[in-house]
Amino acid sequence: MSNQRTRFILDQQPVRGLHVQLESVWQHIVGQKNYPQPISKALGELLAAGSLLAANLKFDGTFILQVQGTGALKLLVVEATSDKTCRGTARWDENQEIAEDASLTDLLGEQGQFVLTLQPRQGEMWQGIVGLQGDSIAAMLGNYLAQSEQLDSQLILAADGNRAVGLMVQRLPGEELEREDWKYIESLLHTVGNEELLTTDAHTLLYRLFHEQEVRVFEADEVEFACTCSHEKVGNMLLLLGGQEIGQVLLEQGSVEIACDFCQQKYVFDEEDVTDLFGVNVVEAVRHEPKQ
Repeated sequence: MSNQRTRFILDQQPVRGLHVQLESVWQHIVGQKNYPQPISKALGELLAAGSLLAANLKFDGTFILQVQGTGALKLLVVEATSDKTCRGTARWDENQEIAEDASLTDLLGEQGQFVLTLQPRQGEMWQGIVGLQGDSIAAMLGNYLAQSEQLDSQLILAADGNRAVGLMVQRLPGEELEREDWKYIESLLHTVGNEELLTTDAHTLLYRLFHEQEVRVFEADEVEFACTCSHEKVGNMLLLLGGQEIGQVLLEQGSVEIACDFCQQKYVFDEEDVTDLFGVNVVEAVRHEPKQ
């Protein structure tokens, strides 16, 4: 199955672009949970967007996109790396019934946020936060880019149960482009419907759209799923929760079990593991606490 990200440029205009199509990577991610259809669609679109934007990273590290809501949908998060890997997940109120035709704006509620984080392996993290504007992931991200970037950018996104696909065009840095010419490029992009975007391979689609601009397509990169969870990271999370809380769970259940939200890998800590982690026997500490 195709999991490819393809760069292209237009020889007749100072415009570059990227196309990404994720199949088995997306199917693996969406198969981790029983996602309601509109949440699955939004997560797939965000995954495609993250893979597109991470391709322009100028450092080794991770590009993180989050959509935070106050409605039934609490969080969409995607992480894409300079190593051409990605992962993603969503959190929602599973006690609420979500209609198949529910809109993204209704699911997110009011006062949501769009958060973009650049996390280099070396150096300081950078984060930008804006309010949600738009009725789709593409519209929300487009509004964010319009506010924060110096480059003209436009993208379209689509996702179903089998594929997550995105197509982005950008004016080349340092190059001038007449406003009418850019509007024409945008108009070409928006002739593509969801079905065409989901079912047409990169070369065919790009030639169909941009043959008059002499599109030049480069060799595709392979994108993979990768999760960065580890026993050590889960242990650090337990330390943040504190010995009293973890000791109480051990006392009641005999072990602490944590599943990674991205890949569902399970991590189990027994009393010996937790004692090594905290440096003291937190179970005994909880057991001998004075009763209130």
